[in-house]
Amino acid sequence: MPLPFRISVERYDPDTGKSYTQEYEIPAQEHFTVLDALNEIKDTQDGTLTHRFSCKMGICGSCGMMVNGKPVLSCTTQCAELPMPIAVAPMRNFPVIKDLVVDLDDGMRKLRTVMPYMNFVRNTSSEVRPQKQSPRERLKIDQTSQCIKCMLCYSACPVYSADKNFLGPAASALAYRYNEDSRDSSRGERLDRVIGTQDTVWSCSFVGECSRVCPKRVDPAKAVQRLKVMGALRMLTKPFSRKSHEKK
Repeated sequence: MPLPFRISVERYDPDTGKSYTQEYEIPAQEHFTVLDALNEIKDTQDGTLTHRFSCKMGICGSCGMMVNGKPVLSCTTQCAELPMPIAVAPMRNFPVIKDLVVDLDDGMRKLRTVMPYMNFVRNTSSEVRPQKQSPRERLKIDQTSQCIKCMLCYSACPVYSADKNFLGPAASALAYRYNEDSRDSSRGERLDRVIGTQDTVWSCSFVGECSRVCPKRVDPAKAVQRLKVMGALRMLTKPFSRKSHEKK
């Protein structure tokens, strides 16, 4: 008979402002994920345990948390593959609201700052029409289009941990995704936002932890470095464009 799963949960009480660790034990079940275990605990042992989830299929990105010290999606992390006790804690680098639920507002705000939408190229009559895209053009944005905004990369990023003004990996990957889209006409404006201050992409020291924990293999670390190259070229060409315009 398999040994029961032992789950050690780092909890936080917003009423007292105190954190504490609570241990639970549940019967081992085949293919039980960490999220399944937490739901079992909440349903059968402790209804006050608070955590966030939605799809349970690794798509929505809402069940991110620290499991044995690593930021993961709890719905895709198998209990049987982890050493016991399984240590569960809220994601790092975000304010804790209650137990395993954290406040992601700062990360979401950063995503909005990079213009995460397309301004389609218009024709001479200013009419917006569907834009065709070749397989090669689509391939350029295929990897960064997989981001599910789970914020695990922010939880793993040591730069964001030290400097909350840093734009961060997910927002940078999102900016790169839209800047590389052949149908978009706002590349210059978006790039100016991304390279505008020292706290944007330039703060990245290329540790690469963001790419290691990404559940969708977006590789935000690579996207940040590519944005740096784009930004450097942008800063080099902008002065020459102004001079050329003044001569005219």
